[in-house]
Amino acid sequence: MTDSELPPIGKRVVVRYRLPAGYPQPLTDVIGELTETDPLTVRTADGQVVSIAWDRVVAWKPLGPRPIRTSEIRALEAAAADGWPGLRRSWIGGWLLRAGDGYTNRANSAVPLGGTDGPALMDTETLHRIAEWYTAHSLPAQFQLPDRLATVPADWRRWNETQVLAVDIETMALPSGPPMVRFTADPDGAWLSMHRHRGGDAELGSTPVVEVLTAVRDGQVAFATLGLQSPLAIGRVAVTTAPDGRCWAGLTCVAVANGHRRHGLGALVCAEMIRWGQSHGATHAYVQVSDENDAALALYQEMGFVEHHRYRYAAP
Repeated sequence: MTDSELPPIGKRVVVRYRLPAGYPQPLTDVIGELTETDPLTVRTADGQVVSIAWDRVVAWKPLGPRPIRTSEIRALEAAAADGWPGLRRSWIGGWLLRAGDGYTNRANSAVPLGGTDGPALMDTETLHRIAEWYTAHSLPAQFQLPDRLATVPADWRRWNETQVLAVDIETMALPSGPPMVRFTADPDGAWLSMHRHRGGDAELGSTPVVEVLTAVRDGQVAFATLGLQSPLAIGRVAVTTAPDGRCWAGLTCVAVANGHRRHGLGALVCAEMIRWGQSHGATHAYVQVSDENDAALALYQEMGFVEHHRYRYAAP
């Protein structure tokens, strides 16, 4: 067996190998992410690292992605909510309510993170109190509903099905190159213009609210720009820590100037944002991509991101 026969670094495998003399059984198995091939090294779900000499390996088999626990979905959603928190927030019945002057669905929706008493409630009284809160902030009540945390009632309308993709930064092969991406604490005019125009497409986005873009809760945020004069690519990265202790770098607002796409600039700016996040403590990264954005999904999957879960927006 050679390392060329193994799946790429970061994929899940099961490896059967021989134990040293003195063990009650001659063979054992280990399941986890492949992190190295010389020696063969696997990191298990609980963080244990197992290194195996090639002459002890009996067999191996690639596995599909590790099943995601409901608690992991809740933890990542909590980290993402801190990375894009809006301007005002409140808790009602296990729901985190966010308001951000109407700028973006994410900053102006309720997400069911649950509380010490259990999952978020969806009874009539709770939904009425949520609606009153949003009315007081001159906003419609809308809900961000992740997989397994809440289901969409049959009579509600729903929109913007979104994939949440995640990656363990240690397993990524980040492209290297000169430090052409600069990071600032606040977005400048050129960054905001590219963000609003989505890189130069004819259809304009809504006017950015700088206070929403720069907001982060218990974390750090930075704005990436590739290009010396006019931006060629931009992005936003926020580093926050989930309730389970895992530190995440959330990539948002990625855009590449029209006429410069399909040249690897999106991957480059994303890689540098992940490096920035790693230098500020992040061990994992996530992105949130609309089901309809095939180009972005292909970019992130090529970088090593895999689907963690999905969410959608809904309203009565």
